Amino acid sequence: MQRLPLIAAALLLGACSTQNQPSNPPVASKPVAPRPAAIPEQAAAVADQAAAPAPSGKAEVLAEPMRNRAPRAAGMMSLEAKRMVHPAPMPYALPEDRERYQALDDNPAKVVAEAPVSTFSIDVDTGSWANVRRFLNEGRLPPMDAVRVEEFINYFPYDYVGPTDARPFAVHTELARSPWNAHNVLMRVAIKGRDVAKATLPPANLVFLVDVSGSMNSRDKLPLLKSALKLLVRQLRAEDRIALVTYAGRAGVVLPATPGNEKATILAAIDALQSGGSTAGASGIELAYRTARAGFVKDGINRILLATDGDFNVGLTDFRQLKQRVERERASGVSLSTLGFGTGNFNEQLMEQMADAGDGAYSYIDTLMEGHKVLVNEMSSTLATIARDVKIQVEFNPATVREYRLIGYENRRLAREDFNNDKVDAGDIGAGHTVTALYELTPVEAPGLIEPLRYGTDPRPSDARRDELALVRLRYKQPGEATSRLMERPVARSEARDIAAASADFRFATAIAGFGQRLRGGKYTGQWSLSQARALAASALGPDRFGYRGEALRLMDLASALTPGKEPVALQ
Repeated sequence: MQRLPLIAAALLLGACSTQNQPSNPPVASKPVAPRPAAIPEQAAAVADQAAAPAPSGKAEVLAEPMRNRAPRAAGMMSLEAKRMVHPAPMPYALPEDRERYQALDDNPAKVVAEAPVSTFSIDVDTGSWANVRRFLNEGRLPPMDAVRVEEFINYFPYDYVGPTDARPFAVHTELARSPWNAHNVLMRVAIKGRDVAKATLPPANLVFLVDVSGSMNSRDKLPLLKSALKLLVRQLRAEDRIALVTYAGRAGVVLPATPGNEKATILAAIDALQSGGSTAGASGIELAYRTARAGFVKDGINRILLATDGDFNVGLTDFRQLKQRVERERASGVSLSTLGFGTGNFNEQLMEQMADAGDGAYSYIDTLMEGHKVLVNEMSSTLATIARDVKIQVEFNPATVREYRLIGYENRRLAREDFNNDKVDAGDIGAGHTVTALYELTPVEAPGLIEPLRYGTDPRPSDARRDELALVRLRYKQPGEATSRLMERPVARSEARDIAAASADFRFATAIAGFGQRLRGGKYTGQWSLSQARALAASALGPDRFGYRGEALRLMDLASALTPGKEPVALQ
């Protein structure tokens, strides 16, 4: 009780001293420059200073209960100090995305009575599927133009029967009801190339053309590229030759043509690759063709493998001129395939079109497993060509088919007269390749998408052909020949069946085609959903030796999860 007078006296003195202090005039506020975030040690020092005890004086007469408040006050001051030394975080800026894709519209429906013939070049590219897989694994839906449905379908191997005669490939057709339109029928045209064992392949003259520019300096580019090329090197034989050409600011031959059994030398050259500088891709292409011509093997495999992100920025960079240069070079007998790598600045349009012009195939390598698929599992089809300039032409019967639509192959369409013109280039088929094309047909008795003409048409159907839906024609050239050969196959109307009774390969290809169309906006698939596509694919997994079909199910699940509560909307 004796302490109470002392407490009262201390409080009275403190109040008086506060009242006697002169008031400071207000100071005009000045703009304060943003401060960098304080490091933890500085924040702690400020907090300690704020929490230090007051100097000796009148405050020492404060009673013990007042002192007990000191830890709480120090904590509050420390918290306030931390707020002062940590400015608000800056908004996160998304990295610039400079990826480039060719803008393509879906093939439209055609009226058979007006346009009964459809012509296109085959396509063995698979890069679109692997690239879209990369988008989905990153948690993003792909841009619409990154999805090419025919490359989705042709990514997967199918159990088609190979040729039983001297021809380089066999042709098969199958019909079944469309799962997204019960009135329509899907027609599949399937090609199976003759298998060639790796050991029996002709000698190979290979040139690795590797982009070592600064843009390749990331984990998913040059390091992954080097690991993938090493997989191919380990498959080479003594009769094979391999050269290594690089380009950045300028091009150079890092490794002259070297026998395939000198693996230590080749692998050391690959290990020594480092990235840096600008990207003079055109000069690298020119040097690679010169190197390939110098080591040309008659009746052998002569191929350039261009591995890059496609970001050419020095020298010749115009897309059309680069493509024209490759088109001129293919007359030398040297083909060019492309291996795409990386993200952010990936130029897929250049990669896909250069492979097309170079009589090669485009693949996208997003993982080492994909590199193993393209360069090891599919080595024969990647390197060895068994048929050149393969074209497909389908003539539909106006007496049985009202409308048709080719699914995919938007940038492979040809004019009707190009089919018989052997000077018009088309896609090549490699050893063991499978190629699949799907048409959606509207029978004459079903409602179509296009209004009929007011004054009608005269399809002039033949009574003898009312049991046929279409006639499938193919033209191809044997390697080394300049004149094409013709194959024909009629498609009977009676072959159509319910989708559930179709082959597993047909059902799986249809599910993948539906998946791709949904990612492109689903213009022609109505209310058919991703869950229905997945269910159809799950019913047709088959042996799935490499697990590719099982992976497709997981990617469909990802696409659905990325847009909860609704179907994915195609991003422009």
